[in-house]
Parts: sequence; C-alpha cells; structure tokens
Amino acid sequence: MKIEPSYLIHRIGPKIRDLRKEKGILLSDVSEATGISSPMVSKIENGRVVPTLQSLLSLLNVLEVEPEVFFAEINGEPEFSSFLHLKKGDYKHYVKEETAIGFYYQSILERTLDGFSFQVSHITLQPGNTRPKVCTDAFELLYVIKGEMHFYLNDESLLLKEGESLFFDGNIPHVPLNKTAEEVTYVVTYFFGNK
Repeated sequence: MKIEPSYLIHRIGPKIRDLRKEKGILLSDVSEATGISSPMVSKIENGRVVPTLQSLLSLLNVLEVEPEVFFAEINGEPEFSSFLHLKKGDYKHYVKEETAIGFYYQSILERTLDGFSFQVSHITLQPGNTRPKVCTDAFELLYVIKGEMHFYLNDESLLLKEGESLFFDGNIPHVPLNKTAEEVTYVVTYFFGNK
C-alpha cells in the first residue's frame, strides 16, 4: 500500500475524533491516558495540528487501534481520472471545533496531487457565531459566496463582502465572525504540505 504523507495530514485528526466518539471516550480521558493536553488533542482532532509519531501512537494505543489498520482506513483516496463531478448531496458534514457555535462545515473535496494535499470546504456562519481564534497548519484561500463577515487575523479585523477573497497563512490565529442578521456562506481551500 502506498501512503502519501501529505494526504494523511488532514485525515489523521478527524479519524482519531471519529474513533474516540465511536468508543465513547471523553477528550479528558484521552488526555489523561496519553499525557497530551486536552487542548492539544482537540487541535489534533480538528486537523489544526499534525501529531508527532509518539503522540499518534499514544492516541492509537488508547483507542485500541493498530497503526496498520488506522493507516489503511485513512488511505482510501480513489484514483483521479481526469475530472470529478461533485454533487451537493455528496458533500460530507464535519465538525472542526466541538466548542464552536454557529459554524456548519461541509467537505466538498479532499485530494492529493503531486505530493500536496488540499481540502475544499463549504462553510455557513450563523448570525452571532462564536469560537476562539485557531491556527491551521495550512495556507487558506477563502471566497465569500453570500453575505459579509468580519475576519480576524491576530489583532487585525477585515470586513469581507460577497465576492471577495482572502489568502493567508493559517498559522496566524484567526476567526470569522458573522455580525449580521443573515447567514454567511463561503468556500475555503486548505493547502497542506511543505511551506
């Protein structure tokens, strides 16, 4: 089996979260058993941080999953023929941060091409959404489809309106906030790989 390292970057965390939830194990229990802080386990599960090999093996041990089984399950990307027709009904809902309120994520596409991975997601922000600023180990390209939002990068606030884009290093602490009375929708592409 050929495993593309960059493809694994954004697949490891969500798979760990899914396994933890399937087994009914609390985040705090994982933290206690592995010695990895709860905030760090959360960042790993949300795909914000890639775990070290030692951390990953500790997590898999607590989840009682053999590494070869884990990697076989996350390496199931089909071959790319020459085009993909992506239907809205095929988008996959996922949770990025469990404590976030008013964020609805749908994965449109996750691919690896020439050793670099990317994920395209459709995101809906409800009015009054909230979460702390986060960092992502990826570059991000955001395009506002509908509405307007305040996007915070460190201490800077940008007003992004319909049809506007933003490209930034996801390692900068950031959060989008919808301060209007209407939903905001946007698409973000995460570019994982060598910076």
